[in-house]
Amino acid sequence: MTSESSSYSVRLDVDYPETLDRFTTFFRLIWAIPIVMVAAVLSANGYETVKVVSDTGEIISEASRSVGGITGALFLATALMIVFRQKYPRWWFDFAREFTRFTTRIAAYLLLLTDKYPSTTDEQTVHLEIDYPDAERDLNRWLPLVKWLLAIPHYIVLSFLVVGAAFAVLFAWFAVLVTGRYPEGLFGYVVGVARWALRVEAYAVLLVTDDYPPFSLR
Repeated sequence: MTSESSSYSVRLDVDYPETLDRFTTFFRLIWAIPIVMVAAVLSANGYETVKVVSDTGEIISEASRSVGGITGALFLATALMIVFRQKYPRWWFDFAREFTRFTTRIAAYLLLLTDKYPSTTDEQTVHLEIDYPDAERDLNRWLPLVKWLLAIPHYIVLSFLVVGAAFAVLFAWFAVLVTGRYPEGLFGYVVGVARWALRVEAYAVLLVTDDYPPFSLR
Protein backbone atom coordinates (compact mmCIF):
# COMPACT_ATOMS: atom_id res chain seq x y z
CA MET A 1 0.00 0.00 0.00
CA THR A 2 1.37 3.41 -0.92
CA SER A 3 1.87 5.96 1.83
CA GLU A 4 -0.28 8.43 -0.15
CA SER A 5 -3.22 6.04 -0.20
CA SER A 6 -2.86 4.74 3.35
CA SER A 7 -2.69 8.25 4.82
CA TYR A 8 -5.67 9.60 2.90
CA SER A 9 -8.54 10.98 4.97
CA VAL A 10 -10.86 8.12 3.95
CA ARG A 11 -9.79 4.51 4.48
CA LEU A 12 -11.84 1.44 3.60
CA ASP A 13 -11.15 -2.20 4.35
CA VAL A 14 -13.46 -5.19 4.09
CA ASP A 15 -12.67 -8.49 5.82
CA TYR A 16 -12.18 -11.26 3.28
CA PRO A 17 -14.73 -14.04 3.90
CA GLU A 18 -13.38 -17.58 3.84
CA THR A 19 -16.76 -18.91 2.72
CA LEU A 20 -20.04 -17.40 1.59
CA ASP A 21 -23.55 -18.81 1.81
CA ARG A 22 -24.71 -20.07 -1.59
CA PHE A 23 -28.42 -19.69 -0.82
CA THR A 24 -28.34 -16.04 0.28
CA THR A 25 -25.91 -15.25 -2.53
CA PHE A 26 -28.34 -16.63 -5.11
CA PHE A 27 -31.18 -14.47 -3.75
CA ARG A 28 -29.01 -11.49 -2.75
CA LEU A 29 -30.94 -8.86 -4.73
CA ILE A 30 -34.22 -9.98 -3.19
CA TRP A 31 -32.76 -10.27 0.32
CA ALA A 32 -31.40 -6.70 0.10
CA ILE A 33 -34.68 -5.02 -0.90
CA PRO A 34 -35.78 -3.91 2.62
CA ILE A 35 -32.48 -2.26 3.58
CA VAL A 36 -32.07 -0.74 0.10
CA MET A 37 -35.52 0.81 0.48
CA VAL A 38 -34.47 2.36 3.80
CA ALA A 39 -31.40 3.91 2.18
CA ALA A 40 -33.44 5.05 -0.82
CA VAL A 41 -35.98 6.83 1.36
CA LEU A 42 -33.19 8.66 3.18
CA SER A 43 -31.24 9.71 0.10
CA ALA A 44 -33.90 10.14 -2.60
CA ASN A 45 -34.95 13.47 -4.03
CA GLY A 46 -38.54 14.53 -3.65
CA TYR A 47 -40.85 17.25 -4.84
CA GLU A 48 -43.15 19.63 -3.07
CA THR A 49 -45.89 21.81 -4.50
CA VAL A 50 -45.93 25.52 -3.68
CA LYS A 51 -49.29 27.26 -4.01
CA VAL A 52 -50.11 30.98 -3.92
CA VAL A 53 -53.65 31.50 -2.53
CA SER A 54 -55.72 34.69 -2.55
CA ASP A 55 -57.65 36.03 0.44
CA THR A 56 -60.77 34.32 -0.88
CA GLY A 57 -59.07 30.93 -1.00
CA GLU A 58 -58.60 30.91 -4.78
CA ILE A 59 -55.36 29.38 -6.02
CA ILE A 60 -53.56 32.11 -7.99
CA SER A 61 -50.51 30.06 -9.03
CA GLU A 62 -49.02 26.66 -8.38
CA ALA A 63 -45.51 25.33 -8.94
CA SER A 64 -43.42 22.30 -8.01
CA ARG A 65 -39.86 22.41 -6.78
CA SER A 66 -37.27 19.75 -6.08
CA VAL A 67 -36.43 18.90 -2.49
CA GLY A 68 -32.97 17.35 -2.26
CA GLY A 69 -32.18 14.22 -0.30
CA ILE A 70 -29.64 13.82 2.46
CA THR A 71 -26.59 13.65 0.22
CA GLY A 72 -27.43 16.82 -1.67
CA ALA A 73 -28.45 18.67 1.47
CA LEU A 74 -25.26 17.73 3.31
CA PHE A 75 -23.10 18.80 0.39
CA LEU A 76 -24.83 22.16 0.02
CA ALA A 77 -24.89 22.91 3.75
CA THR A 78 -21.25 21.91 4.21
CA ALA A 79 -20.11 23.92 1.20
CA LEU A 80 -21.92 27.02 2.45
CA MET A 81 -20.46 26.66 5.94
CA ILE A 82 -16.92 26.25 4.63
CA VAL A 83 -17.19 29.13 2.15
CA PHE A 84 -18.84 31.65 4.45
CA ARG A 85 -17.80 30.58 7.95
CA GLN A 86 -14.80 28.26 7.47
CA LYS A 87 -16.48 25.75 9.79
CA TYR A 88 -17.39 22.07 9.51
CA PRO A 89 -19.76 21.36 12.43
CA ARG A 90 -18.81 18.14 14.16
CA TRP A 91 -22.37 16.93 14.59
CA TRP A 92 -23.16 16.87 10.88
CA PHE A 93 -19.73 15.46 10.05
CA ASP A 94 -20.60 12.58 12.40
CA PHE A 95 -23.94 12.14 10.65
CA ALA A 96 -22.33 12.20 7.18
CA ARG A 97 -19.72 9.66 8.29
CA GLU A 98 -22.28 7.26 9.78
CA PHE A 99 -24.59 7.58 6.77
CA THR A 100 -21.64 6.85 4.47
CA ARG A 101 -20.72 3.83 6.59
CA PHE A 102 -24.31 2.60 6.39
CA THR A 103 -24.55 2.90 2.61
CA THR A 104 -21.11 1.31 2.22
CA ARG A 105 -22.26 -1.72 4.23
CA ILE A 106 -25.25 -2.01 1.90
CA ALA A 107 -22.97 -1.78 -1.14
CA ALA A 108 -20.67 -4.46 0.30
CA TYR A 109 -23.64 -6.76 0.81
CA LEU A 110 -24.92 -6.20 -2.73
CA LEU A 111 -21.43 -6.76 -4.15
CA LEU A 112 -21.30 -10.13 -2.33
CA LEU A 113 -18.32 -9.00 -0.24
CA THR A 114 -20.05 -10.18 2.92
CA ASP A 115 -22.92 -12.40 4.07
CA LYS A 116 -23.73 -10.15 7.02
CA TYR A 117 -27.01 -8.30 6.52
CA PRO A 118 -26.25 -4.55 6.64
CA SER A 119 -26.60 -3.07 10.11
CA THR A 120 -27.70 0.50 10.67
CA THR A 121 -25.22 0.86 13.55
CA ASP A 122 -22.62 -1.94 13.80
CA GLU A 123 -19.39 -1.88 11.80
CA GLN A 124 -19.55 -5.59 10.95
CA THR A 125 -16.88 -6.58 8.39
CA VAL A 126 -16.78 -3.21 6.60
CA HIS A 127 -14.26 -0.84 8.18
CA LEU A 128 -14.58 2.76 7.01
CA GLU A 129 -12.70 5.62 8.65
CA ILE A 130 -13.04 9.32 7.79
CA ASP A 131 -10.82 11.92 9.46
CA TYR A 132 -12.55 14.99 10.88
CA PRO A 133 -11.03 18.13 9.32
CA ASP A 134 -10.06 21.39 10.97
CA ALA A 135 -11.89 23.66 8.54
CA GLU A 136 -9.77 26.75 9.18
CA ARG A 137 -6.43 24.92 9.03
CA ASP A 138 -7.05 22.06 6.58
CA LEU A 139 -9.68 23.33 4.12
CA ASN A 140 -9.48 26.10 1.54
CA ARG A 141 -12.73 28.02 1.83
CA TRP A 142 -13.12 28.44 -1.96
CA LEU A 143 -12.35 24.90 -3.15
CA PRO A 144 -15.89 23.55 -2.48
CA LEU A 145 -17.01 25.69 -5.43
CA VAL A 146 -14.79 23.84 -7.91
CA LYS A 147 -14.05 20.40 -6.44
CA TRP A 148 -16.79 18.77 -8.53
CA LEU A 149 -14.99 20.10 -11.61
CA LEU A 150 -11.51 19.10 -10.46
CA ALA A 151 -12.75 15.56 -9.84
CA ILE A 152 -13.83 15.01 -13.47
CA PRO A 153 -10.74 12.90 -14.34
CA HIS A 154 -11.70 10.54 -11.52
CA TYR A 155 -15.29 10.32 -12.77
CA ILE A 156 -14.01 9.26 -16.18
CA VAL A 157 -11.64 6.61 -14.80
CA LEU A 158 -14.25 5.33 -12.35
CA SER A 159 -16.80 4.88 -15.12
CA PHE A 160 -14.52 2.24 -16.64
CA LEU A 161 -13.55 0.72 -13.30
CA VAL A 162 -17.21 0.34 -12.28
CA VAL A 163 -17.98 -1.55 -15.50
CA GLY A 164 -15.08 -3.87 -14.71
CA ALA A 165 -16.37 -4.29 -11.15
CA ALA A 166 -19.83 -5.21 -12.44
CA PHE A 167 -18.35 -8.04 -14.51
CA ALA A 168 -16.18 -9.08 -11.56
CA VAL A 169 -19.22 -9.33 -9.27
CA LEU A 170 -21.14 -11.32 -11.88
CA PHE A 171 -18.25 -13.78 -12.21
CA ALA A 172 -17.92 -13.92 -8.41
CA TRP A 173 -21.64 -14.71 -8.10
CA PHE A 174 -21.20 -17.82 -10.23
CA ALA A 175 -18.00 -18.72 -8.37
CA VAL A 176 -19.72 -18.49 -4.97
CA LEU A 177 -22.64 -20.64 -6.15
CA VAL A 178 -20.20 -23.33 -7.32
CA THR A 179 -17.40 -23.16 -4.75
CA GLY A 180 -18.77 -21.11 -1.83
CA ARG A 181 -15.79 -18.75 -2.13
CA TYR A 182 -15.24 -15.28 -3.59
CA PRO A 183 -12.11 -15.33 -5.79
CA GLU A 184 -9.59 -13.34 -3.77
CA GLY A 185 -8.24 -11.38 -6.74
CA LEU A 186 -11.73 -10.24 -7.73
CA PHE A 187 -12.52 -9.42 -4.11
CA GLY A 188 -9.49 -7.13 -3.90
CA TYR A 189 -10.41 -5.42 -7.16
CA VAL A 190 -14.03 -4.74 -6.16
CA VAL A 191 -12.99 -3.40 -2.75
CA GLY A 192 -10.37 -1.27 -4.47
CA VAL A 193 -12.94 0.32 -6.78
CA ALA A 194 -15.17 1.05 -3.78
CA ARG A 195 -12.20 2.56 -1.95
CA TRP A 196 -11.36 4.77 -4.93
CA ALA A 197 -14.97 5.95 -5.26
CA LEU A 198 -15.18 6.76 -1.56
CA ARG A 199 -12.02 8.87 -1.69
CA VAL A 200 -13.52 10.86 -4.56
CA GLU A 201 -16.77 11.24 -2.60
CA ALA A 202 -14.82 12.48 0.42
CA TYR A 203 -13.09 15.09 -1.72
CA ALA A 204 -15.91 16.30 -3.96
CA VAL A 205 -19.11 15.64 -1.96
CA LEU A 206 -18.36 15.24 1.74
CA LEU A 207 -15.69 17.97 1.45
CA VAL A 208 -13.64 16.55 4.32
CA THR A 209 -10.27 17.02 2.61
CA ASP A 210 -8.49 19.20 0.09
CA ASP A 211 -5.95 16.47 -0.76
CA TYR A 212 -6.59 15.35 -4.32
CA PRO A 213 -7.60 11.65 -4.39
CA PRO A 214 -4.85 9.27 -5.53
CA PHE A 215 -5.43 7.24 -8.69
CA SER A 216 -5.11 3.96 -6.85
CA LEU A 217 -7.17 0.91 -5.93
CA ARG A 218 -5.06 0.37 -2.81
